[in-house]
Amino acid sequence: MANVKTEDEITLFEREMKEFWTKLKSIYGTEQISQTLALRDSCKESIKALSEKWAKKLKEGDLMIDKIQEYSSEIVQHSQRISENEKDLTERKSNLNEEEEQKKDLSDSIQRLKEELMKKEEIISSKNKAAKERVERLCKSKELFEERLGLEIRRIHNEQLQFIFRHIDHKDPDKPYVFTLAINEQGDYEVTSCTPPLDCIAEFQLKVRETNNFSAFVANIRKAFTALSYKQS
Repeated sequence: MANVKTEDEITLFEREMKEFWTKLKSIYGTEQISQTLALRDSCKESIKALSEKWAKKLKEGDLMIDKIQEYSSEIVQHSQRISENEKDLTERKSNLNEEEEQKKDLSDSIQRLKEELMKKEEIISSKNKAAKERVERLCKSKELFEERLGLEIRRIHNEQLQFIFRHIDHKDPDKPYVFTLAINEQGDYEVTSCTPPLDCIAEFQLKVRETNNFSAFVANIRKAFTALSYKQS
């Protein structure tokens, strides 16, 4: 029953549609309806073409947006690399400046050391020259000392002078009494050895440094040797 009823409704609907188109044709005419349908189809084609055009534009826009995003990402990466390179360059420049300062400091230190060394060499040369001059003066006085004090003076190693007294011990006139004299780095007289030893040698050494009276210094040592020989007799 239900199927029969549905078929009746469809048949009724088709009949009503035919009647509608018959009335529409009678009212507007077949040509006008055809024009309307043609206009409708034209609008559909225009809308379809426009839709395709805008779809293409939108697709191109999406591609453009993707490109822009890609370029933006590349720009960000380039900016990061530039920032890193600038940081690295700054560090290298700082290290280079530090190395230049260290190099300058080292150069200044070397120059100061050279100047100090030159001054020390000049001082040492001057002292050596003065010491040699003193030794020469002492050697020139050799004959005077030998004649008056029975003294023999010998030049030995390291620019030292050896003073040998004889005729002190009346029991053994040839017995030597010896002391060795040098000029130290400060330019002062320094007794480096004494045979036989004298307790007063340090006192005599200090006195000759103060007075620079070398003749009195030698004479005092001879007197001390003489006094020692009497004590040992």
